[in-house]
Amino acid sequence: MISSSRFMSLTLRNKIQVLYREGTFVVAIRYYNYKINLYLLHGYYVEVFYNHKDDRIEKINLLESSHSRMKFYMDQISLPEDLL
Repeated sequence: MISSSRFMSLTLRNKIQVLYREGTFVVAIRYYNYKINLYLLHGYYVEVFYNHKDDRIEKINLLESSHSRMKFYMDQISLPEDLL
């Protein structure tokens, strides 16, 4: 099991590998120029920002529960309160 701080210290390539092996896809949203895939990884949420125009993953970040994007996710699915 990898902690959120350890996960964030990984390279982009290694983050992708960990998410592929250990993460669970939750939902995808459109946000400005991105398709953002939300994953659950060991009790914390991770966002993967995919840029369609450039056909690449630009960044992978932890989802902060206070971020305004939470509304977009909450409109799509019910996220468990204990994981927010």
